[in-house]
Amino acid sequence: MRSMTDFVDTTNNKVGRAIFHDEEIYRQELERVFRKCWLLIGHESQIPEIGDFFLTRMGEDQVILSRGRDGKPHAFLNTCRHKGMRVCRYDEGNTKRFYCPYHGWSYDLNGDLQGVPERQGSYPASFDRKEWGLIQVARIASFRGTIWATWNPEAPDFEDYLGDVKESLWYGLGAWDGGDGEIEVLGGVQKWNVPCNWKFVSENSGGDPLHNISHQSTDLARIGPRSGVGRRDPLGELFLTYTPNGHGLIYEKIDITQPRGHYSMSKITSEYFEDCWRRRLDRLGEKAGSPLVLGNIFPNAGFHVQQPRVLLMAHPNGPRASQAWRMYFVDKDAPDEAKDFLRRYYVSYSGPGGMTEQDDMENWGYASEGAAVHAAQDAPFSYVADTGNFADPYIPGPVSKFWLTEHNNMGFYRRWAELMAAE
Repeated sequence: MRSMTDFVDTTNNKVGRAIFHDEEIYRQELERVFRKCWLLIGHESQIPEIGDFFLTRMGEDQVILSRGRDGKPHAFLNTCRHKGMRVCRYDEGNTKRFYCPYHGWSYDLNGDLQGVPERQGSYPASFDRKEWGLIQVARIASFRGTIWATWNPEAPDFEDYLGDVKESLWYGLGAWDGGDGEIEVLGGVQKWNVPCNWKFVSENSGGDPLHNISHQSTDLARIGPRSGVGRRDPLGELFLTYTPNGHGLIYEKIDITQPRGHYSMSKITSEYFEDCWRRRLDRLGEKAGSPLVLGNIFPNAGFHVQQPRVLLMAHPNGPRASQAWRMYFVDKDAPDEAKDFLRRYYVSYSGPGGMTEQDDMENWGYASEGAAVHAAQDAPFSYVADTGNFADPYIPGPVSKFWLTEHNNMGFYRRWAELMAAE
């Protein structure tokens, strides 16, 4: 195996094509990236009651996220300790226990082994049920309603993992008015397969401004909800920043004295968002003028906290295959009419049937195909566009202007290479 510096050149900002298709590199990713980092696994609103569960993923592995009898979230592999059978075959629901249909072993909501058929007389006295529970994640954490987990017992605390972006992400994942109100996942999870390497999906969220030229037809079709223009044009100037842990984020600087664009499809919806914006200004003051828009928490947790408000998990399915999951969210106390409007807007915008994401999927698929072209393996991809960095009082990290820069994506691959080079 060649050195990771052969694939990620941080001096000249070039990235080798092999990292997007090579099987051996992909297998190392599963161990050195997905088993070492914090991964997004769900949202508190998906498991509100004791006994609620949701099937999620960490890398390629299927994981059960459940609300235990202690009221806390628990996460463990969906594989029986006896012979490996799945103990849960439903995407979500409520249960008292997880039961293996193969040989009848059963587990409680915390993943502990509870029942073994014919245990008395068939198993030795040394058999200890405490040693045979479902395989638990090493650490689990909740942050502003989102739930994260890692297999790495030596991982830093999750908030330390976020670093300087913690405060802005806290507000971004909260209520639209900047207060302490809760948000909730709207409906189920949208899932679809994409013929591309997972990293193309992640860099799209974390700071690839140049790809917006793909969405001109969507803008011209005026699917956006903004009053007056009906487009997705930003209200202000956009800026990018990245962190040492590989997170990439995009912020929008706006003039807080100017009227905020609003949703004009109905009077109730429009008034709701106008009222939220006024309350946000009262609570946050000048900070409201530099709101977080979208980004990616390394390695594969994308998010969009303006509209559409969405969490995106780019699950690896192989070196040239991914499964994208989108969870759309709204303020829990939003009026039903606003929730219904947003539901329809989200579907028209995102996912395999959405006007914008169809463009993205085509780009990701053909880029993965191009990465594997045999005769081009010595020709790396270019990430050299850069407009320089500066400091900002409200935006953490090295900041650059939105257009014509790829420094966020190089920050992503710099961190990727560090993890891949570690033993």
